[in-house]
Amino acid sequence: MHIGRHRAVLGALAVGVLALSACGTDRNVTNADLNPELRELEVDCGTTSVVAEGSSAQKNAMDVFARDFGVKCPGSHLNYTSSGSGKGVAAFTAGQVDFAGSDEPLTGDEVEAARQRCEGNPAWNIPMVFGPLAVTYNVPGVRDLTLTPEVIAEIYQGRITRWNDPAIERLNPESSLPALDIVPFYRSDESGTSANFQKYLSVATDGLWEGEGKTFRPGRGVGQGRSGTDGVTSSVEQTEGGITYAAWAFPKNVGLDIAAIDSGSGPVELTGESAGRAIESARVSGQGHDLRLDLDSLYGNDAPGVYPIVLATYEIVCSDGYDAPTARSVKAALRVAAHAGAENLEQAGHVPLPPEFRKKVLESVEAIRE
Repeated sequence: MHIGRHRAVLGALAVGVLALSACGTDRNVTNADLNPELRELEVDCGTTSVVAEGSSAQKNAMDVFARDFGVKCPGSHLNYTSSGSGKGVAAFTAGQVDFAGSDEPLTGDEVEAARQRCEGNPAWNIPMVFGPLAVTYNVPGVRDLTLTPEVIAEIYQGRITRWNDPAIERLNPESSLPALDIVPFYRSDESGTSANFQKYLSVATDGLWEGEGKTFRPGRGVGQGRSGTDGVTSSVEQTEGGITYAAWAFPKNVGLDIAAIDSGSGPVELTGESAGRAIESARVSGQGHDLRLDLDSLYGNDAPGVYPIVLATYEIVCSDGYDAPTARSVKAALRVAAHAGAENLEQAGHVPLPPEFRKKVLESVEAIRE
């Protein structure tokens, strides 16, 4: 256990992210400080700053994008307000921001509202920010642990209650698992993290998990709810036998152990590379330059070396209908964002776009009409 470290390390994480954000206006940061691809990227910067709003899950990545955009386009700014996906989409459809960040593509009435905002043209859903979700645990003496989606589901359903359960022992023959009660923690607040984790469990277990939506639905009387990512991760850190799901940045930077996932082709550790393989193979269900994803193809990916628990979030943009200066600046900001480097993104808990997937994203960005 690491009792007492959590607040200090989370503080350090926050400082690191703030430092990235601050770099956007730091005169000492130059083009030479960027990753090689971004250094060589030619950008038609436009003449206006870009205003966006939405998903809190994108905030840390947006800090990276804003810094890079400020370096590549001196005098221009990417100003992102982290207010939640719903508020971001509402601000976009009201014409208050240039694009919205959202944990989900546009649905229902949002599609028509966005069309009206875009002067009668369709809005496109462009997936640009990907954040892996980690299954993190606190089992004394066990630093390497493999779980399957079925075992995770049964833990949260209350069918597996001790760490030395035969189902877990079979997956970890070289580990000495203690006869310790499993203490599952889950988000008590409505959360896009919970929605995507439940979607993953449902797809990966062929329906064994029946919960869905932003409210997590464990078995009756199973586990303990906590508010926010800080709430669940700090509870795991302080509880022997604890387990939870959380955005990668928190357990990674706090130093909590993270389980490998066996989807049927062997254990896969969570890394930028293994999460990137899931993104690379995700299918697009949208038409043309609308890149909404088929989440079944993401969460149901059982290929070797793939870590499939990845939260995909979107930038909602007008395909046409911007004035020319705004269109040029939006395209510049998104072009820079697509080339963000692995080091800074992984520090912020995200992974860079794999090369082939990035090509699809850039094709959509370039197709925005000026």
